[in-house]
Amino acid sequence: MLKPSRLMVGLLPLSALVLAACKPAEPITEHAPGVKVGYYTLEEAPLTLATDLPGRTSAYRVAEVRPQVAGILERRLFTEGSEVKQGQPLYQIDARTYVAQQSRAAANLRSARNLAERYERLLKARAVSQQQYDDAVAAWKQAAADKQLADINVQYTRVLAPISGRIGRSAMTEGALVTDSQNAAMATVNQLDPIYVDVTQPITRILQLKRALKAGDLKNAGADQAEVTLTLDDGSAYPLTGHLKFSEVSVDQGTGSVTLRAVFPNPDRALLPGMFVHARVKEGVREKAVLVPQQAIIRDSRGVATAWVITAGNHVEQRDVQTVRTVGNAWLVESGVLAGERVITQGLQHVQADSLVDAQPATNIELKAAFTAN
Repeated sequence: MLKPSRLMVGLLPLSALVLAACKPAEPITEHAPGVKVGYYTLEEAPLTLATDLPGRTSAYRVAEVRPQVAGILERRLFTEGSEVKQGQPLYQIDARTYVAQQSRAAANLRSARNLAERYERLLKARAVSQQQYDDAVAAWKQAAADKQLADINVQYTRVLAPISGRIGRSAMTEGALVTDSQNAAMATVNQLDPIYVDVTQPITRILQLKRALKAGDLKNAGADQAEVTLTLDDGSAYPLTGHLKFSEVSVDQGTGSVTLRAVFPNPDRALLPGMFVHARVKEGVREKAVLVPQQAIIRDSRGVATAWVITAGNHVEQRDVQTVRTVGNAWLVESGVLAGERVITQGLQHVQADSLVDAQPATNIELKAAFTAN
């Protein structure tokens, strides 16, 4: 059997290299595939701006029930916690003394009138002097005033509701002695429909709003009064809308804030004085607002807000963005990006300046900001 020569064995590896070199070359990709990112296309539209402020409710009107004459309290004529009408009897004070004074005043009035009328006839007959007649007329007028005062005191023995509203607990019971000069009120009536909501706003924010309105960046949200909505302390929304009616004329030196007062209808008495609420006050309308999703805004090492924008050819660049405030889950921006541009919201950790991206509409964006048409 013939053995392969050493020359043949040496040629085998060389032949394999030659054959490999003759195979067709693999195609070379010119560009690496872009990084997959999700983007959101910015829009421009009118936006109603509102601010959330803490507040408390207070009665629209408060009136303390007080006696105007002294005496023993005979009866309470209302149910504690009930609704009362203006002029409704609430208490009855012992009236016997005042009725007696009324009868005496009536008798004195009749006597004084008769005397004045008799003196008038005598004056014509020159039987009395003019001075005597004038004194009789003055006594008649005095008796009439005494009778009127006695009538008023008798009326005051029945204590009436000063306003319509809900009356609280009674501070006095039957048999108690009340006086017209006592410090303690007998009861308190609160008018609850409508009802006030008092909120506080920092003076710095009010100054910003005034500058924006003056510059034309904002226009008034309403013709007269700003609308206000409420969220109760348990998180539920109050169904009726109120309006801003009043702004305090001075700044609280301790807090640097101003008190604003809104008025709400309260037909079901769902709001009671002293309740803590969250009020949303409409501040104005920005006619050309651009909202950027919060996912698209990041802070660089300088602490400046930035956004990655997809340019022509699906390249990216980083822009400095001037933010104004948050609106829902978005940022209202002043400059840096424009409506129609695409900002990256997904895959931000993989992008670099001028890198090529494979851009698709984002699936993690649902702006809850309330764009308006007014």
